[in-house]
Amino acid sequence: MTLRPASEFAQTRIPAPGIIGVDWEERVDFSRLRAYRTARARASLEASDLGALLVFETSNIRYLTSTHIGTWAYNKLERWALLTRTGEPWIWDFGSAAKNHRLYSPWLPEAQSRGGNNGLQGAIAPGSGLPAGTAHEIAAILREEGVAGMPVGVDIVEIPMLRELEAAGLDVRDGQQVMLDARAIKNRDEILLLSQASAMVDGVYQDIYEALKPGVRENDIVALATKRLYEMGSEQVEAINSIAGERCSPHPHVFSDRYIRPGDQAYFDIIHSFNGYRTCYYRTFAVGRATTAHRDAYKRARELIDNAIALVRPGVTTDQIARLWPAANEYGFSSEMEAFGLQFGHGLGLGLHERPVISRLNSLDNPVEIQAGMVFALETYWPAGDGHSAARIEEELVVTDDGAELLTLFPAEELVVTNAY
Repeated sequence: MTLRPASEFAQTRIPAPGIIGVDWEERVDFSRLRAYRTARARASLEASDLGALLVFETSNIRYLTSTHIGTWAYNKLERWALLTRTGEPWIWDFGSAAKNHRLYSPWLPEAQSRGGNNGLQGAIAPGSGLPAGTAHEIAAILREEGVAGMPVGVDIVEIPMLRELEAAGLDVRDGQQVMLDARAIKNRDEILLLSQASAMVDGVYQDIYEALKPGVRENDIVALATKRLYEMGSEQVEAINSIAGERCSPHPHVFSDRYIRPGDQAYFDIIHSFNGYRTCYYRTFAVGRATTAHRDAYKRARELIDNAIALVRPGVTTDQIARLWPAANEYGFSSEMEAFGLQFGHGLGLGLHERPVISRLNSLDNPVEIQAGMVFALETYWPAGDGHSAARIEEELVVTDDGAELLTLFPAEELVVTNAY
């Protein structure tokens, strides 16, 4: 089973139209995007037993309110948003950001953009009354909007805040599942943003291909990729995995200052966001020349990912994909827990790990049905026979009614050799 004939190269019908809006063609419609996300969240809320969603995680806040104040705020739990069954989204933001939203975010009711402070992750002690004040303010809104008697779904929360919500009489439940259900199916605008984010990485991989040679360090590639992404309009460069030589197996998940040497196998993962929408995009190279062990490992990793992509269509369940992949002990690991993330699939959107999550660790016993409109990455890994090299490949795809469309187009059908001798 293969995705395409060996003579073909990866193509897609998904456009990557550019990073700015224009008047002469339809690109991303941000008004439509905001309306879609709110409607999805509201529908997911109404399908649950919750009366409201209270979210502190930044991707959930952005999904509900379309607000963003920079990557420094990621997951400090110092911003939060609220959506009830009967009302419009509320946002509590850091200091003057609330006033900024009132001026420049007209889709939010003016009175529902407020300043908030829970104590800066405890730097202002809970005895200050800040968490209690937040809890009472939220409880009052729930009463005003007629859902005070229903449970409140919360995604992530600090212990003092949780205790104050409970003290205010709120029945706190898990709201993260409701939010992830809402975020699983992407509309046209989300798909365009994900495609544009991937197109930017296509270009960065061309730069890496040209730069990858002996004497360059792993961290030099990280610097190159980070600089280029910001030049191209990236909102955040979350991480660049840069791994070469003997560091390839086992995968350490962190770059170093190791120098690239002739004949190294090297792989990279580029994780960044464009208008909030993320990539996770691995490619593997050989530097100058490739050994038989390099090529064999790459061929195996490619077979594993091609077989998985070929199976993707609506109605297929994630256990069917996971069963295509080898058990952990077949490639040198003691358990599926230890091998997690190597033969792997995960949803992409405003978060790096959305639904569906596909692996032998979780999917065999808890399968999820694949649906049209899902966007996820599939990634595979195979250690080389030389005992230290390895191949890593990742493709991002959109699930359509009749299969999968790729978003990741930098050549990966065969092992790419850079600066060949």
